[in-house]
Amino acid sequence: MMEIKPIKHLNATVKVPGSKSYTQRALIIGALAKGKSFLRNALLSEDTECLIEALGSLGSEISNKDEDIIINGTSGNITNPGRQVYLGNNGTAMRFLTGLVSLGKGVFTLAGDPRLCERPIKPLLDALKILGVDARSKNGRDSPPVVVHAKGLRGGRVTLADIDSSQYVSSLLICAPFGEKDTVIELQGHIPSLPYIDMTMEVMKEFGVEVISKPPNRYSVKSAQRYEGRRYRIEGDVSSASYFFLAAALCRGRVRVHNINPQTLQGDIGLLPIMERLGCTVMRGDHWVEVVGGELTPGETIIELGDMPDMVPTLSVLAAVRPGRTIIKNVSHLRMKESNRLEALATELRKTGVKAEERDDGLVIDGNRPQGAEIETYDDHRIAMSFAILGLVIPGIKIRDGNCVNKSFPRFWEELRKLG
Repeated sequence: MMEIKPIKHLNATVKVPGSKSYTQRALIIGALAKGKSFLRNALLSEDTECLIEALGSLGSEISNKDEDIIINGTSGNITNPGRQVYLGNNGTAMRFLTGLVSLGKGVFTLAGDPRLCERPIKPLLDALKILGVDARSKNGRDSPPVVVHAKGLRGGRVTLADIDSSQYVSSLLICAPFGEKDTVIELQGHIPSLPYIDMTMEVMKEFGVEVISKPPNRYSVKSAQRYEGRRYRIEGDVSSASYFFLAAALCRGRVRVHNINPQTLQGDIGLLPIMERLGCTVMRGDHWVEVVGGELTPGETIIELGDMPDMVPTLSVLAAVRPGRTIIKNVSHLRMKESNRLEALATELRKTGVKAEERDDGLVIDGNRPQGAEIETYDDHRIAMSFAILGLVIPGIKIRDGNCVNKSFPRFWEELRKLG
């Protein structure tokens, strides 16, 4: 149990680690590339270390030197480890590697911890079958463990409609260059987190593979393209930065976060205009963002977060303090994250005396004066970090199992102490 001590004055500068999303994409693409790749400022956390171990078992040699991760690529020649590949609670790795192992030969089994094995994967399995891959849920429940009978990727045309994760699309795009023929992916209906597909295409292009994107949602990848090893710098993680932006808002102080690209393709950068709308001042430099908190704008506000679902915990805590009703919409897929985040957030906010209601596609939060409470984290890093920031202004906030932040931000508590 960790009790957060309120602070009276906030004027701080912090640095966040490399982006988890960019790190995982660069690790996988580097592992598929020809030759060596050097990743600078990559995130080393539970998720990425689990992915590194898995990629090692599939034939890529990966090591650390100073601030670099060094990857000896496989040129797409995937090794069958002859044993189960374990991915912890890393949902991104599960979805991306399901596509990657289809490039190998033989039977591959991908598994993870109990929560990961509750997360959906059927749309990806169905799409891979259309592209010539025998991929199935081992237990027949449309979730991991996944068994892939691999003999290469045929390619072709596939349509994904009303899916719960953009990661299915990214997984198909990353392995598409190795298809026997060109691959065309068409998206229809509701597609959450679209900016993450743009990130995938950006990293693919940096390593030498072009995706042709045609509006509204059609992606084409020519076969026989190949990734080439390169030096690649990982930009800072905006999701991690969001907790310090939140601190500035709640404490009515100033926080400058270094290693952030204001022009990033990370969808979570969309938090900043929302914070400006709600009473904060935001300044942007070449590689930093500064937020200065002010009086929070009262009244009812509706916030659509389908493109940045990881910001729901951050904005939920802000909503708890802001006077007025906040309606967070278009995030039903949060029920299948590291925890059922909608249920978890509503439950923990109510513990603090804040009225919070879970709805089919989001949350309704009536801002109040929160009180101290023991916060259950549900082994979810984003629940822990968001409510820790609430403790900077509300006495008596205690966080259970603070070690869960190791999933994405191992140095979070150290950076948090700098605020005091």
